[in-house]
Amino acid sequence: MSTAAFNRILVKLSGEALMGSGDYGIEPAMLKRVAAELVEVSGMGVQVAVVLGGGNIFRGAGLARTGMDRVTADQMGMLATVINSLAMQDAVEALGAHARVMSAIRINEVAEDFVRRRAIRHLEKGRIVIFAAGTGNPFFTTDSAASLRAIEIGADLLLKATKVNGVYSDDPMKNPAASRYEKLTFDRVLDDRLGVMDATAIVLCRDNRVPLRVFNLNNPGDLLRVVRGENVGTLVTND
Repeated sequence: MSTAAFNRILVKLSGEALMGSGDYGIEPAMLKRVAAELVEVSGMGVQVAVVLGGGNIFRGAGLARTGMDRVTADQMGMLATVINSLAMQDAVEALGAHARVMSAIRINEVAEDFVRRRAIRHLEKGRIVIFAAGTGNPFFTTDSAASLRAIEIGADLLLKATKVNGVYSDDPMKNPAASRYEKLTFDRVLDDRLGVMDATAIVLCRDNRVPLRVFNLNNPGDLLRVVRGENVGTLVTND
């Protein structure tokens, strides 16, 4: 515990992060690597919560653009996050750790209902808690769900795992001249529309003073370095 800079964290993982080098679904090797890092962080005495997206299976907004009813599309997206959460729970438990999936929609045969006090109790017992089904409401992203859950459980830090090592002035995949920020304010993110997370998620973090760290999930060990307090990726705060 002496090496950890935080007591309780929430890690936001996109569904696409689980695809690895694939085009769809879950790549077992990637799932196992991410689960191993979460378990290692938990082993340091840090209380770990996770929010998973569902974009590797269904993305509600994308389905809606094809003509599907938006509410139905978002509900399908929520179910996709449950699938990913169950996969992560299994991967964590295969490593000998304990995990619980808590769903924002009632699906009692496969996951617990999200109850804030119960979630905190699981964390206090050293279990990795995986929050599924977003906020349980259409029109809200899993980024917003991550901010909301981080606030509800009193997380010391929200970590957003991406494909790049922080926040850039432009898309670094398209513009090699884009510069990386080491630190930003939430207001700057909103004013410059930097696209770190959706605006609702950013405002939730800002108004409740939950710091956000954006890092590259594809760099093995970066999650551990963040938890140790190292300056990895981009830190977004109120000041």
